[in-house]
Amino acid sequence: MELLTEGFDVEPRRVCVTVFGGDERCGPDVRSEQVWSELGLPPERIVSLGSENWWTGPDGMCGPDSEMFVWTGHGHPEGSPLTDGRWVEVWNHVSMRYRENDGGLVELPQRCVDTGMGLERTLMVLQGVGSVYDTDLLVSWTRELDRLWRTDTRRRRLLCDHLRSVTVMCSDGVRPSNSGRGYVLRRLIRRTLTEMWGHGGDWTLGDLPDGPFGSTLELMDLGGGIPVVRDILLSEERRFRSLIERGRPLVERELRRGPLGEPELRYLHDTHGLPRDLVLSLGEEVHDD
Repeated sequence: MELLTEGFDVEPRRVCVTVFGGDERCGPDVRSEQVWSELGLPPERIVSLGSENWWTGPDGMCGPDSEMFVWTGHGHPEGSPLTDGRWVEVWNHVSMRYRENDGGLVELPQRCVDTGMGLERTLMVLQGVGSVYDTDLLVSWTRELDRLWRTDTRRRRLLCDHLRSVTVMCSDGVRPSNSGRGYVLRRLIRRTLTEMWGHGGDWTLGDLPDGPFGSTLELMDLGGGIPVVRDILLSEERRFRSLIERGRPLVERELRRGPLGEPELRYLHDTHGLPRDLVLSLGEEVHDD
């Protein structure tokens, strides 16, 4: 509460919390409700819920959850998170008190708190924008993508998210490969390219200016440099174009034999190195033609 209201300067009247109200397994989380009250929240800003505020984690560890919401509407806060979507959750605190097994709940010998704050969502609330893609973390990407390619909202967000992730991974020393984290990077780049090329236009990642790359590297205090990221992207783009040119006749041949099922997808991947997403995309192109 101190961090949110004093550190982040959120007015206390714009804060609302939910607490576990009890169910057939466990009684209400009276202690959390008491603490919120002691911190100055009025009763109407402490909302008691049932099973929605019970969190179960790995290995059966579980406990009551208390969530923090911030009012993002204009004027005096109205309603509650149950009735008004302008209350946006930014933080949650799970009191890990129990382990669940076949016999029910067993108290843990040592309790702890599992807490999670949505960094980008919190930034969205603090900057007063309607989406994480409008925050200063991502707006340099969205502006350039709109300027270059006039993308729709879904595609803009996907490309923005993937390109920023790729920039961070490359700057952190990850390189495209066929296994491990390098394979994750390669798939992100190829998903980006598939999305770019799947809706017309001879687009290339070489069109992107340095601005968005530099913004991400500066905000996240990363090394590596723009030239390194750009070289990796363009190299993977050339590789992927070549793979598409080689894969299209192979997909067409398989389609002449019938619809593509799991055996065909596995064969094209294991024998010819064609990713599932690419095969399905090429299959759609063949049908459209």
